[in-house]
Amino acid sequence: MSSSDQQYPNSQQYAYGDGDPGAQPPADPYAGQSYADPYADPAQAQPQQPYGDPAPYDPQSAWPTHQAQAQAQRPASPEDHGPSDQGATQTWQGQTWDTQYQPTVQPQQSQTYQAQSGSYPLPPEAPVAPAAPVASAAVQDDTPGAPEAATYSSPTTVGNARITDAQRARAEGRSPVIAPGMQPAGITAGLGLLLALGAAMGPYALLVPLVLLQAVMAAGWFRLNGMWPARQGIALAFMGGFAADVALLAAGRENAAAALLGTLGVWVLLTLVLQLRSHAGADERMYGLMATVVSAALTVLAAGHLAAIPDAVTVGGVAVAAAVLARALPLPGAASVVVALLAAAGAGVAMGGFTDFGSKAAFLGLAAGGCALIGLRVASYDYPSRFVHMTAGVALPLTAAAPAVYLIGRAIA
Repeated sequence: MSSSDQQYPNSQQYAYGDGDPGAQPPADPYAGQSYADPYADPAQAQPQQPYGDPAPYDPQSAWPTHQAQAQAQRPASPEDHGPSDQGATQTWQGQTWDTQYQPTVQPQQSQTYQAQSGSYPLPPEAPVAPAAPVASAAVQDDTPGAPEAATYSSPTTVGNARITDAQRARAEGRSPVIAPGMQPAGITAGLGLLLALGAAMGPYALLVPLVLLQAVMAAGWFRLNGMWPARQGIALAFMGGFAADVALLAAGRENAAAALLGTLGVWVLLTLVLQLRSHAGADERMYGLMATVVSAALTVLAAGHLAAIPDAVTVGGVAVAAAVLARALPLPGAASVVVALLAAAGAGVAMGGFTDFGSKAAFLGLAAGGCALIGLRVASYDYPSRFVHMTAGVALPLTAAAPAVYLIGRAIA
């Protein structure tokens, strides 16, 4: 293909001699053609030759004859391509580009073309109706025949009723300290009364509620620190408290301090060895070590009720029960603390009449109640969940009161 064919792919090629094999090609095949000026005025433009087959070349004249033009305008018939035209030169019939005429595509033609090409026209845009205002439950349309309006409850700031109190307090930006409430306080009071009754009956009767207290304490401390599930750590801490109970029963109350400190030292060493064998990261191993050591120390500390004088355990259990119940009452913060301490001291005085302590039991009751409030405050910190309240919130007041029961009971005996 020549350079002119590449430049004008749709240009017409003229046949030479009107099918005469002896005809000679012209010196210039493009002589005599007229080209429309794209920048000319359409009003002054001369009529162009209609599209179709070009006129045969006449060697005597540069312009095609009228007869040839008429023949070129006649549509081709099947006979024109028959065997009689085998010697004729084949011509290219095609349209050239017209720089002056640009037809306007109508919407109907565009849709017809889309239908033929297999695509579908876009649906017409419909105006969006404005949203109707939502009717509240308190506003209703009482007009006869009016459509029933949608009823929705009025907006509230309470939030989802299924979320916990800790989640609601965190979302509302309130204090992270949330007290366990009356139900955990009632469980604590019941467990304190069981300790008091078991101490009056004997050491083995006291062991039953004490083991329950240690199990709840081990689980509650891990959950209070956000570590859950931690079955291995909970089991290890609980076994430390149980080992302290066994050591106390074997060594007796005379050697209670050595039994408690010895058990705690062994369990700290055991916890350290187990954490060193862990494949967790350094930070996670440190958190696990601290949580396990503290949990084991608390369960061993709870064994102080078994090492204390039975009368002291009786007074301390009743005083803790009175303090936590008074603290759960709906009173202001400072007033609630004062009422709780007075209730603990009054419980000590009341139980002093049934023991050999007499009026000295008021001091023991006050100290046990104060330690119980400290434990209750720890269980209320950092947006605790209901599970924390039912475990740490129950066990921490009694566990924190164990040192006071043991030390003050031996001092006033």
